[in-house]
Order: sequence, then structure tokens, then C-alpha cells
Amino acid sequence: MLNIGGDINSDQGLKKLDEYLATRSYIEGYIPTQSDIILYEALKSVSAKYEHASRWYTHIKSYQSEKNKLPGLKKSLQDYGVSAGGGKPAAKDDDDDIDLFGSDEEPDEEAEKAREERLKAYAEKKAKKPGTIAKSNVVLDVKPWDDETDMKAMEQNVRSIEMDGLKWGASKLVPLAYGIKKLQIVCVVEDDKVSIEELSEKIEAFEDFVQSVDVAAFQKI
Repeated sequence: MLNIGGDINSDQGLKKLDEYLATRSYIEGYIPTQSDIILYEALKSVSAKYEHASRWYTHIKSYQSEKNKLPGLKKSLQDYGVSAGGGKPAAKDDDDDIDLFGSDEEPDEEAEKAREERLKAYAEKKAKKPGTIAKSNVVLDVKPWDDETDMKAMEQNVRSIEMDGLKWGASKLVPLAYGIKKLQIVCVVEDDKVSIEELSEKIEAFEDFVQSVDVAAFQKI
């Protein structure tokens, strides 16, 4: 579980959030929840240098109009180790939690070394696991040219794309502005077989319907 360990708006807090989101699209699970909302609202802003946190921050911002409808329990900031003024976080209830990246009480150099060793060991363990097929859950935002674009026909064209290692999932229309809606569609890809860049180019090839394609979320499975 995420443990910021202080002020979420500090450099240290943002760095921890960025590291946590490096392999996740959301704070909990595979869809936006109240956990994403409470941490989003605690942030003043997120610099682009925190690549993963910035991507998540921008994505969650698009859910503000429907935030009260999102699932999940409304936890407190203290549940994620966030303190208002950068002080010490609330004590954790679960003493059995394991911190993959080491304790903050260690000197920075030692903590970084321990973190690198743990990540290296984890990567080696994953590499030795037999029969593992690396997959990713991807959410794409497909934007039309205008409000007169036939969104049903556009989705049919998108789903007509077939690639080895590609499976299409759920979709929905999300309001943008001036009556225009974008198609938000989920797909599962095998990383070694499907390039997201190539897939985006195939979708944009339907130039009578599609203006652009953006990756809204990317989650390793």
C-alpha cells in the first residue's frame, strides 16, 4: 500500500507517488476510485519531471465532474501516510507491511543502494519465471473531428483492427466540449507482439473519423 511518509506536495512526497505509479495506473485496482480522488485533491500541482505522477494527475482530473460516483471507500489522507504540513505521518496499523524500497530512516545513499538491490532481485526473479507472457492493460482516448462524427462507426472501425496479441475490451463515450465526445476504449496487449505506437497509427489511419489517439492509462498485468 502507498505510504507517502509526510507532505505529499514536497519533493520527497511527489517522488514516492511517482515511484508508486510507475507500474500502476491507479492508486488501487484497475479503475479510478475514491482513493485517487482524495490524493488528487491533496495535491497542489504535479511537475512534468514526475512523469508517472503527472500522467496520473492529468488523467484523474478528467474525472472531477463524476468524482462522487466513483467506487471505493473514502479513506483519509493519513491512511496513505500523508501529513498536512510535511510532518510525520500517522502511525501504521499493520506492522507486517513490507517496504520494498527501504526505510526512510536510512541515510539517502544506503536507502538508494538497498532500493536498487531489491529491484534487481525482483527483476531477476521475474525473468526466471517460466511461461510468463508480459501483458498490459491499456486505455486509449480516441478523439473525433467534431460533434457530427459517427461515433458508432468510428468504434466499429477501431474494433476492426486485428493484431496478434491484441484483445479489445470495454468502451464508453466521454464528453469533451461543445457537444463533442471522445471514445475511451480498453485493450489488452501482449507486450512482445503489439506496439502501442503502431496500434495508434492504425487507428489514426481512419482519418475520416479520427483526429488523434492518446494513451489515457497503461497498466502492466
